[in-house]
Amino acid sequence: MRTYFTKYPKKIEFSKWPDPIDGLPEKDLEKANVILLTHHHKDHCKSVTVNRLKDADTLVVAPKRCIKELGKDIKVVAPGDEIPFGDITIKAVDAYNTEQGSSTRKVHHKGDCVGYLMTVEDKTIYHAGDTDYIPEMRELGKVDVALLPIGGTFTTNIQEAVEAAIAIKPGVAIPMHRLKADPEEFKDKVEAKSNTKVVPLKIGEVYHLKT
Repeated sequence: MRTYFTKYPKKIEFSKWPDPIDGLPEKDLEKANVILLTHHHKDHCKSVTVNRLKDADTLVVAPKRCIKELGKDIKVVAPGDEIPFGDITIKAVDAYNTEQGSSTRKVHHKGDCVGYLMTVEDKTIYHAGDTDYIPEMRELGKVDVALLPIGGTFTTNIQEAVEAAIAIKPGVAIPMHRLKADPEEFKDKVEAKSNTKVVPLKIGEVYHLKT
C-alpha cells in the first residue's frame, strides 16, 4: 500500500474540487504502474492529477463516465470485469448509494461507479470506493485489507462502515473518505465487535502489506 495524501499548499488556488495530491512536491511523486479510478466525480477523476502520476507505460483503469475527463486512452471497466496486470489481478466490483444507506446525498448510482479487489500473490486488497454498505460486500470472499469510507454524506457513516467491516471480515480495515468522522471511533467500534484490526493512517504514513 502507498502513502495517505492530504494537502500542504504553498500557494492559494480556488477550485470546486479537491485534488488528492495537490500541494505535494513534484519531486516526491512516483510514477504509477497502475492508476485505479472509482468514478467520474472531479474529486476522484481529475486529468491534472492523473497526468502528474502517469507516464507512457501507466495503465489507467476507470469506469465509462471517466472518459469525458480523461479521454479514451484508459481501460474502461464495469462491475465484474477482471484485468490481469503482471502478478496482480484487478477486479472491478459494485459501489453505489442505496435508499436505506447512511449517505444523505445519493449521487453514486449502481453501474456508474466501482470499487476494486486487487489480488497480489495470496493477498487481496479491497478498495470500496464511494458507496453505502451494499449486499455485494458479503460476497467478496477473503479480504486481507479493506479500505472503507466512514465520512457519511456521500458514503457510509461510521456505524454503517462498522457493519460493512463486520460483514467483510478483513484482517485489516483502513478508514478513508473521512470528512469530519473520527477514525478512532471507527477503530474502537470495529475492534470491539470483530477480529479485524483497524489502522487509521496519519498524513504521509505508509501501510506495508507483507505477501
